[in-house]
Amino acid sequence: MFLGEYSHSLDEKGRVVMPSKFRPGLAAGCVVTKGQERCLYVFPSDRWDEEASRVLRLPRTDRRARNFSRSFFASASDQTLDRSGRCQVPEPLRHYAGLTKDVTVVGVADHIEIWDTDTWRDVAGEADDYYADIQEVLSEDGI
Repeated sequence: MFLGEYSHSLDEKGRVVMPSKFRPGLAAGCVVTKGQERCLYVFPSDRWDEEASRVLRLPRTDRRARNFSRSFFASASDQTLDRSGRCQVPEPLRHYAGLTKDVTVVGVADHIEIWDTDTWRDVAGEADDYYADIQEVLSEDGI
């Protein structure tokens, strides 16, 4: 399970160091692809197969599903961590996520997200506000 938030930097070759706690889960390889809100998703290879199956179940007759599938799969890149625990982030994915230097690597249980650090601060603040508010609602409903 991937947990936590880590500050890192992209090197001159577009690689990011994966946190040491994440490396065993990525030892068999991973897939990096576009995520929502302009982040990148990193799926361990076995988890990628599950996610790909989920996306493939979307109805091809729905234009939104077709566009989602195209973007999700066309941008996907198989990667293997190097001996230093670095993951290559292809240039088109760096461009999509606005990654230049400072990045935040976030564990989200079954996958990892890579964010531009400034964007992450904004998104995390919004998520924290939502989280705080939803807790009150859930508590009131007895859940």
